[in-house]
Parts: sequence; structure tokens; C-alpha cells
Amino acid sequence: MNTTIRLLLLATLLGAFGPAQAQSWPTKPPRMILSQPAGSPPDIIARILADKLARVWGQPVVVENRPGGNNIIGAQAAARSPADGYTLYFATTAALVTNIYTLKSLPYDPVRDFTPVAMIGLSPFLVAVNNAIAAKNTAELVALAKSQPDKLSFASDGQKGFGGMLGDMLKVATGIKVTHVPYTSSAAAVQDTVAGRTQYTLMGIPSVINFVKDGRLRAIAVSSGKRLPGLDNVPTLSETLPGFDYVGWFAMVAPTGTPPEIVQRVNRDLAQILSDPENMQRLRDLGIYTEGAGTPESTAQFFASERARWGKVVKDVGIEPE
Repeated sequence: MNTTIRLLLLATLLGAFGPAQAQSWPTKPPRMILSQPAGSPPDIIARILADKLARVWGQPVVVENRPGGNNIIGAQAAARSPADGYTLYFATTAALVTNIYTLKSLPYDPVRDFTPVAMIGLSPFLVAVNNAIAAKNTAELVALAKSQPDKLSFASDGQKGFGGMLGDMLKVATGIKVTHVPYTSSAAAVQDTVAGRTQYTLMGIPSVINFVKDGRLRAIAVSSGKRLPGLDNVPTLSETLPGFDYVGWFAMVAPTGTPPEIVQRVNRDLAQILSDPENMQRLRDLGIYTEGAGTPESTAQFFASERARWGKVVKDVGIEPE
């Protein structure tokens, strides 16, 4: 057998190895790491997906909670895991994007240490006001704040939390003078807005929707660029402030070096799960609006655009990294 034939046979064998590996995978339970505690909305979402994937793969998917440290603990654990296809990371906006700008140093590199796999869904925020506030929409809230400089306050889940940064962005975009009151928990921030100690809050939908439904708070805007199913009567911030479109999101990534054929397999299976109307509704009930898994390539492009957008946000609101 001459050298040319041997090389052709080797190339054929190597080319067949990838698809064969993807077809045989998984031969043991994969794990899905996330940075939130058990029982939290992200944990519930992760377990829904893990259950669906387990049925497709014929192996249980172990959900591993690594909460704390601004998502650092979970992200670091995932980044340091073997890139053998058996570790996935259920990632947040903070873990992959905003931590870069709000923290001076990270024990992981959000860009270098992860391979994008798929988008899961968008997590819009609600602007909700205390019922004593007469404002019925964003324009009226801005007008009220401008008529009473430094008299209104808003509650958030922390100055460097998503709601906190959104609230400060709203101040910059409109020129209003209001007091930002950061809390250590979303529950405390919402309760104080209900009680009237703060006049409005910016929160993820799961944290505030029950208070809106029972009339204790009034939703006046959503942070997404378009109105949301189920909240069709709530206008977007961008209807008053063109271009003001900021949402949190969840995505699936894997340690860099994970075999590309396994990345494609996970992407394909997630795409099928996320396109199912029943699954879409279950996620929507948890405040997550999926637009499909996309591709690993489109997910990588989305991450890049989000890093550029949030880098500008942090600069505009004057957040200093710690």
C-alpha cells in the first residue's frame, strides 16, 4: 500500500470518528452545572431541560448547583471541568458578560474557557410601581420624577445586578434624579416597593409577576424590545425610549475543547426541545421567552454583541469594578 492510499484511509477513518462518537455519546450521565441554588427559577428551568434531555439521551442528566460569588463558583467549576462532553454549564448574562466589567478579576475567562452550545431563552425585566404612584407608563413616570427631583426611589437586586444597572441606565437615558436603593435579595426589594418605602422596582418577571397579578404592584413597562405574550398590555421601555432593549438571558456552554460533534448534538437536541409548544409555555410561565437554540456560531455572535453592549452600559452608569 503506497503512502497516498494510507493517508486517504487515515483521513476517512478520522472523518468517521466524529459522527461515530456523537452517536455513541453519552455512555454515562452528563452533568449540568448552574450558578443558582436549588429551587430558584433558573434551577427549575435547568431541571426541566435536564429531564427532557435525559429522555432523548437515555442517560440521566445530573443538575449540579454551585451557587454564590456572582456566578463565579459555578462558572469556575464548569471552566475547570474536563472537556470530554460530559459537562455543560447553564450560563447567565452575569457569568459570561457583565462579570467582565463589574469585577476586577475573575478566576475564569468567559471568552476563552467556554464553547458556545445553544441559547436557552431571554429573561426580560418588569418596571413595576407602587399603587400610590399615579404613573401608568414610562413617560408618566419620567414626568413625575422630573417634577419631583430626588423624591422618588427605586429598588433593585443590587447596584451591579441586572435590575440595578437597568434602573441606572434609565436614569442616564431620561435625565431623571431618583435614588437607587440596592437590596441583597429580590424579595426584600419587591416587598419594600409594595409597602411604599420605594416607589418602583426593576425586577425579573418571576420575582414580581405574582404581585402584579394580585394588584399589589402595577407593571408599566417591560425591558424587552417587543411586547411579551401574556403581558401584551404592558408597553416596552423602547416605545418611549427607542433602542432601550435590555434583557437577561440563559445559554448553554461547555468547557473549551469539548468535541464539536457533541456540541452539535446537544445543540440539535436542545433545538428540538425548545421548539415544542408545551416546553415553550412552561418556560414562559417562569419568565423565560425562548426564540430557539440558534446554532453554536450564532450563539457566539450573540455573546460578542452582548459584551459590547454591556461594556457601554457599565461605562455610561459609572460602575467601578471591584
